[in-house]
Amino acid sequence: MKPELTCFWIAVTLYGVSTFSYLFGLIARQDKLFTVGLFSALAGFFPHVAVIALRWSATGISPFISISESITLGVFMTVLLFLILQFSTKKVRPLGVLVMPVAFVLMGWAGTLIKEVAATLAPALQSGWIWVHIVGATTGFASVLIAAGLGLLYLLKEKKSGGIYDKLPDLQDIDNLSYRFVAAGFIMYGLMIVSGCFWANQVKGTYWNWDPVEVWSLVSWLIYGIYLHLRVTFGWRGRKLAIYALFALAAMIVSYWGIPFSVETFHSGFRIEHN
Repeated sequence: MKPELTCFWIAVTLYGVSTFSYLFGLIARQDKLFTVGLFSALAGFFPHVAVIALRWSATGISPFISISESITLGVFMTVLLFLILQFSTKKVRPLGVLVMPVAFVLMGWAGTLIKEVAATLAPALQSGWIWVHIVGATTGFASVLIAAGLGLLYLLKEKKSGGIYDKLPDLQDIDNLSYRFVAAGFIMYGLMIVSGCFWANQVKGTYWNWDPVEVWSLVSWLIYGIYLHLRVTFGWRGRKLAIYALFALAAMIVSYWGIPFSVETFHSGFRIEHN
């Protein structure tokens, strides 16, 4: 087996250990299992980085061209942001209950889609805008996933008490933190859309083509814009926004992971054919 594949499946395995540690930790209300989950995620992150580095160095092509690479990079950004948050504050350890299962499932899916990458890069992909586009997309995805995870923690703490729930921050603090991540995701998602427009103009000569992915991306961005509007203008807080963040995540996943791979679009051509 190639070193790249070995590292890939080691990362998937460790993310799987992390996932089940978080889930069983929540069921059994055991902090120690959250710690196991956190350090399993950290251990899996290193071979994850190695996968991207090995792929990139072997081909010299940007590490997000194929479907598998796109998913792998999205999960990389998610786990990176998750680990930064976890090691900067120990008060939201159960956050991995949502974040790591999503990361594990997506990485497992990516593993079933691994293919050899083309030796040359299509002219359409030789643009600096694509880097801005991808960074905006992956960082935005990571931010709103973490926001949804915080929303889940809010709902759990609101309904239950004792043990791990008493160690979580106050409901208001969780709500405020979730709001910050939604705001960050909104900004990064906006950057993704704007840079995508400039990229499309270079490739097709038009800034907007009503491509299904473009439409869904705009809808997702507006959904998070509504979240911010409801909070800032109408004063929504707490439970309403926690539930909203979870439903909004579903719409974002459809636009970012579903539409490009299920509908024949410019984006599916970019991710599948790329030649």
